[in-house]
Amino acid sequence: MGQQLDDVQHMEDQNMVTDHTVIKKVPLPMGRNTGMSIPYQKDSLLGAVVNPSEVFCSVPGRLSLLSSTPKYKVTVAEVQRRLSPPECLNASLLGGVLRRAKSKNGGRSLREKLDKIGLNLPAGRRKAANVTLLTSLVEGEAIQLARDFAYVCETEFPAKAAAEYLSRPHIERNEMANRKNMLLATKQICKEFTDLLTQDRTPHGNSRPALILDSSIQECLTHFSLITHGFGSAAICAAMTSIQNYLNEALKIVDKMYMTSSDQSPAEKQNLDKVDKHRK
Repeated sequence: MGQQLDDVQHMEDQNMVTDHTVIKKVPLPMGRNTGMSIPYQKDSLLGAVVNPSEVFCSVPGRLSLLSSTPKYKVTVAEVQRRLSPPECLNASLLGGVLRRAKSKNGGRSLREKLDKIGLNLPAGRRKAANVTLLTSLVEGEAIQLARDFAYVCETEFPAKAAAEYLSRPHIERNEMANRKNMLLATKQICKEFTDLLTQDRTPHGNSRPALILDSSIQECLTHFSLITHGFGSAAICAAMTSIQNYLNEALKIVDKMYMTSSDQSPAEKQNLDKVDKHRK
């Protein structure tokens, strides 16, 4: 979980690849080391963009208490991602995300400001993705939300209580041997899935991590991450941590039952077997 969130770091960002309706920039071909998996558009327009790591604006958080509302820096690179697939925000939605006050010429003013940094946002453009609550969040706040969710999952999720409750029927049926095998197999599958998500190298903020995964799966993870602005994979990893904690507690119960069973006398074991057969 920590690796997934700590990948969001400040790094120099020199080249961007986006949809031709947004940016006037010479596109770079896709490759394993480009750190980007947004599809390349052949007919992109030529032009120049200011440093993508430059701060475009600061946006007050939407999810904080009024007494302590932090501000999140939005870089040119992040604005570019919001205008590019899969979201393709229009001027109205982008203005809402950036918390710009509504005005008669608000859309034109925003387009002019974007044009100065090399981003072209046509008037009358239609969004490409459905609007969700996550659409309103900038990357900084989405990632902070994922961090907070991970903390709550790690410290507050009742893994032990859930393990004890769900293990009771299996203890009564004397199925612990089979259950232990199932728990161990589930742990391995969950680990494989979590390991995949922690290798996601979708850029956020000013990060430009080198790709680890094959581009075929990285592009799919990038799509999901761009739609959720960094919250999605990190939140799933947090939930998987809770599941792993539950599985660990369930395995402790199984091992404890094995130890208890090994301490019983042959007569006690025979009596328990009779009771178990009677239940069946």
